[in-house]
Amino acid sequence: MKPSSSAILVAVLAVAACLHTAALPAASPESPAERDARLAWWRDARFGLFIHWGPVSLKGTEIGWSRGGDRRGYGSRGSEVPADVYDNLFKQFNPTGFNAREWVALAQAAGMKYLVFTSRHHDGFSMFDTAVSDHKITNPSSPFRRDVVKELADACHEAGLRFGLYYSQPDWHHPDAFTPDRHNRYLDYLRAQVRELCSNYGRLDIFWFDGLGKSAADYDGQGLVHIIRSLQPAILVNNRTGLPEDFDTPEQQVGKFQIDRPWESCITICHQWAWKPNDRLKSLEECLHTLVRCAGGDGNLLFNVGPMPDGRIEPRQVDRLREMGAWLARHGSSIYGTRGGPFKPGAWGASTRRGNTVFLHLFQPSDRPLDFPPLKHRVKAATLLHHGTAVGVQQTPERLTLDLPPASWQTIDTVVTLDLDGPASELPPVSLASASLAAGKPARASNVHQGQREYAASRAMDDDDTTRWATDGGTHAAWIEVDLGKPTAVGRLKVDEAFSGRVRRFELQYLEGETWKACLTGTTLGNAYNKSFPPVTARVFRLNILEATEGPTLNELQLFPPGR
Repeated sequence: MKPSSSAILVAVLAVAACLHTAALPAASPESPAERDARLAWWRDARFGLFIHWGPVSLKGTEIGWSRGGDRRGYGSRGSEVPADVYDNLFKQFNPTGFNAREWVALAQAAGMKYLVFTSRHHDGFSMFDTAVSDHKITNPSSPFRRDVVKELADACHEAGLRFGLYYSQPDWHHPDAFTPDRHNRYLDYLRAQVRELCSNYGRLDIFWFDGLGKSAADYDGQGLVHIIRSLQPAILVNNRTGLPEDFDTPEQQVGKFQIDRPWESCITICHQWAWKPNDRLKSLEECLHTLVRCAGGDGNLLFNVGPMPDGRIEPRQVDRLREMGAWLARHGSSIYGTRGGPFKPGAWGASTRRGNTVFLHLFQPSDRPLDFPPLKHRVKAATLLHHGTAVGVQQTPERLTLDLPPASWQTIDTVVTLDLDGPASELPPVSLASASLAAGKPARASNVHQGQREYAASRAMDDDDTTRWATDGGTHAAWIEVDLGKPTAVGRLKVDEAFSGRVRRFELQYLEGETWKACLTGTTLGNAYNKSFPPVTARVFRLNILEATEGPTLNELQLFPPGR
């Protein structure tokens, strides 16, 4: 009589547990210089491809989160796909259009330097040939039965693209997870899978955990990291183990300016992580500004695509990535191998630096000279990066002023190179004042996310695009207003929407007596909205968001005088 699959699984897990207790080489203490050397390639890379993919693409719903049923340890909530349907999608999943080399070639064409793939998401389905679960792509009931992780690893190694794996500690399909008497068996299962991933696919450059805010003890974070570093000594590990590890991971937003600890923003090219039919695709301007703001804040961008059910990346996403690659082919020297600063990112743009050079990324064309805070090093020359045209420069102890030729402005990002007479790394980080009439003025809003001060209305008026006003999830209409203190002439609105695309209809209003009147109306905002309007004079202005797909959230709301 053949043993049952459950009996086999128990035996395998027992072996895995024994393997975990076997002696592993102790990690050698690492000096700061050695750690910097290990991180150097990643910091220089600045741009990577994130890929969320699995059988759920057949439904076009979100990976993991759209699976119904109990989520032990995380509560229970309704979702689009019943668990029994979701868990059997792999029996219909036959992505014959999947070609690992094509994915890798696209990443390289986009100017990306590494790739991170979802080996297993919260739904518990393994996209690799694991020995400790039948819920996997190589299950005999799968029409595909190919080890996707192996094919991607081989393609990346062949092409010289750095390769990393996403791995979810939560597994909402596994019967032992967060049960009172069997959770230790689940930990054995996690250790066994992590060991497989670090042993069976050649060199791994990144291990990207996603523990959903649990502690290191909940998933034996220290034990998992010990296995990884023992088997892959040069690897980078993110901070979602409940431990700090190598780098932070702000999600769906650009991280704050931070030069004392590495970070990487993970952000989607559309709205959803997994593929969704007709999902809103970010514009080229949104994509490039996101990349530049990450680099200017001294972070990386891990930019996500969700392949279609047939295994191909959606053609419009392919086109957008190639457009980004074309821009990087001309301007990549201002991104790759740079550090953020000295001017902190803002609505104006961002700056990067390398050696004796500062690169200024200017997002908004101007018909007047631009003022920046003073630099302690002399600017020997200022030129446009793309074609070397000279830029007028005046330098005093109070300010640095640049005067760009009118025809030099680019539609998305004008890059100016400043050649200094000393190392740019010596320049202290500094913020640029926006000259917004609303900066620092009293503000209030109809809704603040969970009543938390860190999301108060004032956060959108503080000249700091790493803070934001946010509303509760499920909010589809809201307003935010500012009191300028006295009647003031206003003729231009600038808005940086933190999660671009949520706002679908709005009015900028001003208070006349006891009546709100509209001075500007519009539909979408995005992260670089900038619109002039016939000037009005009033003390109180309100951005009234009349329609939003999800809770509106703004990094900055700025008002300017007419003609400014």
